[in-house]
Formats: sequence, C-alpha cells, structure tokens
Amino acid sequence: MTTNVSEATGESNQVLPQTTVEVGCTGHVRSAIGTHQLEFTFRGETLRRFLDAFFDEYDVRDLVMAQRESEATTSGWVSANRLPGTWRKNPEGEQIRAYARVLVNGRFNELLDGLDTHLEDGDRVGLVYPFMFCC
Repeated sequence: MTTNVSEATGESNQVLPQTTVEVGCTGHVRSAIGTHQLEFTFRGETLRRFLDAFFDEYDVRDLVMAQRESEATTSGWVSANRLPGTWRKNPEGEQIRAYARVLVNGRFNELLDGLDTHLEDGDRVGLVYPFMFCC
C-alpha cells in the first residue's frame, strides 16, 4: 500500500483535517493507476474533497466522472413509470460515467449524500469502471 498526501483545490483557505481512506480500484481505473488497492490521505472530510485530491494525483477523472449528461446515461435501460424504492442520481456536473461507479463502504454514492458524503479515517472508497459490460 502507498500513502499519498494531496491538497484539494478551489475552496477557502481554512485548515481542513486530513482524512485517510482505503481506495479500491477495478477495471480501467486499476490499469491506469497500476494497483487495485492503496491508502490515500487528503485534506477534507467529503467524497468531493477526496475525488478532487485523488484526481489531482492520478489522472483518472475522465474514467470516472461524466462531463455531460450523455456520458452518464446509456440506452437500453428499462422504462417504467413507477419504480420501487427511492431512485435518484447525482446532479448534472457531479454525475458518474455510465458503467462506472463510486462506492463508499460498499454503497453507491448516489444512495448516500452524493459527492457531499462524509468520509472518516479508514472508510473504503471504491472506484469501479469495468473492462466489460453487458449489452
């Protein structure tokens, strides 16, 4: 395991706590980073801060994050008027690529607080982008 320390950019100059998480990577993300698991330390306590710092350190933003709505959706999904449970997605500009997923402790970030999900030391963040998908 490797420990990296990065600064997230673009917010106030307040002193932010450091958080260390376990990062698991699969598929294309794993290939780009060169390992399936690492420890990563960043300033802040949210998934947004983690992703900003991680993408500053590792050039995999385009493998995980969608720039446009069309990159976050795909044809072929079931059309239904009323789905069971609660279904939501991250707002535009914060969406994950189609077939990619970001998980916190095994749960999709969309089912938590999206990119504002709180992270604590020892949490597990999964960056998933498979090599293959079902058509």
